[in-house]
Amino acid sequence: MDLSGSDSKFSFGFGCSHASSMSPTPRIPIADDSINLQVDPSFRSSPATFSPIPLQLLEQKVAVQKEEEETPKKKDEKEDEHFRILGHHMCLKRQRDCPLLLAQSKHPRRTIVDTDLESRRAAVRAWGDQPLHLADPDIHEIMDKEKQRQTKGIELIASENFVCRAVMEALGSHLTNKYSEGMPGARYYTGNQYIDQIENLCISRALNAFGLESDKWGVNVQPYSCTSANFAVYTALLLPGERIMGLDSPSGGHMSHGYCTPGGKKISATSIFFESFPYKVNPQTGFIDYDKLEDKALDYRPKILICGGSSYPRDWDFPRVRQIADKCGAVLMCDMAHISGLVATKECSNPFDHCDIVTSTTHKGLRGPRGGIIFYRRGPKIRKQGHHASHCDSSTHYDLEEKINFAVFPSLQGGPHNNHIAALAIALKQVATPEYKAYVQQMKKNAQALASALLRRKCRLVTGGTDNHLLLWDLTPL
Repeated sequence: MDLSGSDSKFSFGFGCSHASSMSPTPRIPIADDSINLQVDPSFRSSPATFSPIPLQLLEQKVAVQKEEEETPKKKDEKEDEHFRILGHHMCLKRQRDCPLLLAQSKHPRRTIVDTDLESRRAAVRAWGDQPLHLADPDIHEIMDKEKQRQTKGIELIASENFVCRAVMEALGSHLTNKYSEGMPGARYYTGNQYIDQIENLCISRALNAFGLESDKWGVNVQPYSCTSANFAVYTALLLPGERIMGLDSPSGGHMSHGYCTPGGKKISATSIFFESFPYKVNPQTGFIDYDKLEDKALDYRPKILICGGSSYPRDWDFPRVRQIADKCGAVLMCDMAHISGLVATKECSNPFDHCDIVTSTTHKGLRGPRGGIIFYRRGPKIRKQGHHASHCDSSTHYDLEEKINFAVFPSLQGGPHNNHIAALAIALKQVATPEYKAYVQQMKKNAQALASALLRRKCRLVTGGTDNHLLLWDLTPL
């Protein structure tokens, strides 16, 4: 603090005296505008007595001409006051006049601040408003090459799709800037009133796209991927080491359903933290053998039975899997990542009629952004589940909602990607249109036409054809 320019004659001193008794020390009257502080002798251990020495905090004006003519060195030595506090030697030095500060005081500081502020604002504008080809030409060039590859090539990867312009605009929007940990209406940050509206709209459209009633089904749209969604379900319902059963990955299942190599190496986190025992397809036909699935499930007693896969070209017998789950006392979960578009348009059997939990990606058949989604039952239970109380409680209502939402956040994820949720809401709006249904129907026709063409050329297809959007060409005879 610069006090050199003050006109005040304010000063105070520190003083103390030793007394042999514990009686209060007499206070010295204040004769002028100075302040004298005295230390209670009861706090001193030294028997020495020190007379009060004034402590000058502000430089006083002295009207004596002789003192003004003193040399700087002697004047500085005089202004440096020496004193003691509780027996310790102290020295208070006055702030010296600085030529730089004196020079700056002759010019308005506001001009300097304003000039600096404007230059910084200009730099931020130049950074924030630059298009990609100027901000990073290297990345722009590579992205352009990838765009040309996608548009000029033939894409036959069943896990991929092309999103619309509106979805891409939402993904690259200002929604990326907002942090919104928590659920709508219960966020950890302020300023989420519009984010809540977007997520609630996305939830409503998700239920509408699959023809679900909000009193019977809930949905979480925050998972970063379907793998994250699946692991959130396991985290919500299982303890580490508890059992799950899904389609084996070499048979068309997904690694997030729990996969170990024949040598015993655990590949996915699912198999690391939980015990998994897969069921398989018939090696001759390529179809799921539901009889063997039932035998294995009754022996293994999984807590979660998983149906759905990543490369199974045939329709699923969901009623049969439901019966098996009930017999072994398991929660029935479907991963419909590959067939979600067909489910929404009723172009395949419907897992929502039989399953307790349904998960999916959002970027395959749904033509949305890359992410995951979890549907879960709510309200009264509609069926008696299982024969083993250890795998299910005796309650009459589902209790999945709170467990799954807590598993997604805060157990496994941080804040949701609001740009993804907005883009998903756009895609789900399109899913509910007649144009989307026509698109899915044509997609199935294209897959069947390709399968027929390959069969005419004596190519061997696993299961002999397809019921959905994908087919498997057996290359082992080549």
